[in-house]
Amino acid sequence: MNEKILADRYRLVEQIGVGGMALVYRAIDQRTGHSVAVKVLKPEFNKDAEFVGRFQREAEAASRMTHHNIVNLLDVGMDGDNRYLVMEYVQGKTLKEVIREKGRVNAAVAAQITIRILSALQHAHQNGIIHRDIKPQNILVHADGHIKVADFGIARMANSSTLTRNDTVMGSVHYFSPEQASGRAADVTSDIYSVGVVLYEMLTGRVPFDGDSTVAVAMQHLHARPTPIETIAPEVPLAICHVAMMAMEKNPKYRYQSAREMAAELRMALEGRTDQMQPRLVEKTPATPPPSSIPVPQAKQGGAQQNQRRQQKKHNVKAWVLTIVVTAAVFYGLYVGGVAIYEKVVNSVLVPDFVGMDITAAQRSAARAGLNAEVVEINHPSISVGMVILQAPEVDNTLRKGDTVVLTVSKGPANQNVPRLTGMTITDAITTAQAYGLTLTVTERVVSSDVQADFVITQSPAEGESCKAGDIISVTVSGGAVFVPNVTGQALHVAQSNLTASGLNMSSGVSYVETDDASLHGSVAAQNPPADTQVVQGTQVVLSIYRVPSMLAKATVTLELPQSEGLTSVRVSLVRGEAEVIVYQGEYPANASRHPEVELKAQDPGDYIYKVYFGDRFAYQQQVTLQ
Repeated sequence: MNEKILADRYRLVEQIGVGGMALVYRAIDQRTGHSVAVKVLKPEFNKDAEFVGRFQREAEAASRMTHHNIVNLLDVGMDGDNRYLVMEYVQGKTLKEVIREKGRVNAAVAAQITIRILSALQHAHQNGIIHRDIKPQNILVHADGHIKVADFGIARMANSSTLTRNDTVMGSVHYFSPEQASGRAADVTSDIYSVGVVLYEMLTGRVPFDGDSTVAVAMQHLHARPTPIETIAPEVPLAICHVAMMAMEKNPKYRYQSAREMAAELRMALEGRTDQMQPRLVEKTPATPPPSSIPVPQAKQGGAQQNQRRQQKKHNVKAWVLTIVVTAAVFYGLYVGGVAIYEKVVNSVLVPDFVGMDITAAQRSAARAGLNAEVVEINHPSISVGMVILQAPEVDNTLRKGDTVVLTVSKGPANQNVPRLTGMTITDAITTAQAYGLTLTVTERVVSSDVQADFVITQSPAEGESCKAGDIISVTVSGGAVFVPNVTGQALHVAQSNLTASGLNMSSGVSYVETDDASLHGSVAAQNPPADTQVVQGTQVVLSIYRVPSMLAKATVTLELPQSEGLTSVRVSLVRGEAEVIVYQGEYPANASRHPEVELKAQDPGDYIYKVYFGDRFAYQQQVTLQ
């Protein structure tokens, strides 16, 4: 990245993450002043069809979803050769970091976190999207406790039959489902399995399966049973253990069949309604009773020796029958095992890697492996004619000789006409552009009283102009048009309600104006933007509030500071309803008390939640009553 400003808009501040295909930066949107997360495809993958396709799929998946538990997409575009996505910036930690710090997560908190993950997945599944890589590293815990599901980079549209290299083994081996481990397609229940693994790890502090290699872990997903949670963490309620274990059933049909269903079970577990919960259904093989458990009839009194011989004879006959049955079972097992070995070793073949080969060479390679090659041709903006772009199944999957592999081959770039995007919703416009192999970028959201919010107003290039797959279409989008109401002089809660009713948001950055006039206490002193200004929907309005110091409600609390060899920055905020306001900030050196008392103040008396942050990291929260 030669420039620190991307697309003349996003000023890259710091790198905050790196993945298999992209770099993630915290950036400042110079138009709004807000922090955003910018994900940039690594330069070495700009010409790689697989990674470009995966990057575009993440954009498509994100564009289909708007949910409070999903990291939302703000913009998509290209700057020179750099493809990028702009996402909302979540200040906090990953769930993996939280687990490492805490060791185990309290069962009730773990259940609540899981319910929020499931809420996000239910939304994704309803939009036809399977995440396929649910893991704690992809769950973000905001500094205020909100949960966000991130990284739909290998998400798959549920109705898509397209596969890319290594898709079947994409995802993190410790969290993926048995069907992913065996190379089969993932579905809704695959995400459910991964959520079960995440819940298991939160409750126990460790993953259910671990090993020296990815293959060893994958085999455990296929064949091993996880150690029961209650034997590792006996304090966890059995009902919550039940939900986690049912989500991790090997057979998908015995798991929860939707994210909503699993979330409902967790709520029942939390509320003690265990009698309403589903029983676990598992496949059981009835065991053959041992010889000693076969009942022996009791001999009648009289003729004891004759009856005893008769009993012994019957017992011997049963023992012989049992021996024959067991022997037959052993030989049957050897036969079945032999057939399996033949199928897996003699009559099977690992799929070669065809991607990047000339189609003629690929067909010869397939023939040598005993496979049939079916060719599908598509246009591609950068890959030469006759080169294999994709294959299905992927490399190293196991097939029987004589099976078919589908090879997608480039026909080279194709000129086409730009489709009409004006008049569409931004979501439909992204979908339409991607169908043409184009990338859509939103250059501006503008005030418009004529065009409904989130509809495309202009596009460049215009409809009908010549373009190639991979080109960028720039659009301006309507932000709607609303007039800012005059909330000056209104009580804070009334002002907030009026702003919400007008399609606007109240900024969390409330400032205060001190006064001696008791009649002004708690009312709005000023607002920005001013009243009657026409703005786009969702604009944040910054308020200044009058307050009389002697009328403030107060309470003293004792903080619990961590041991530190340096300076500890502390921030305390009060939360009531949807509003969170910072009421105390301070710094404590290493030799200061770890239990300082601080006074919290608010305009109105009542019950609040106070949240404590060390630096930018959320530490804990408690309830307090201000009087």
